[in-house]
Amino acid sequence: MTELAQSYRMTLPSFAQHLRVLEQSGLLQSAKQGRERRYRLVPTRLIMAQDWLGKQRAIWEQRLDRLESYVEGMKKAGS
Repeated sequence: MTELAQSYRMTLPSFAQHLRVLEQSGLLQSAKQGRERRYRLVPTRLIMAQDWLGKQRAIWEQRLDRLESYVEGMKKAGS
């Protein structure tokens, strides 16, 4: 964990908390080996997250497109 945390500007306890959240969500797995804790990504969970985020992006793009059309229509109606 210390080696991973060196690349980030945060305290080790804060970094550990972030790793715990990722582990609890299933995106990471950890195993203690002697005095070290090793982490690895869980690809299937990352794929699930990527799929969900892709769907959310599509939903919000559609909503923003509709909002843009509405605002443009309001501008034309006001002219």
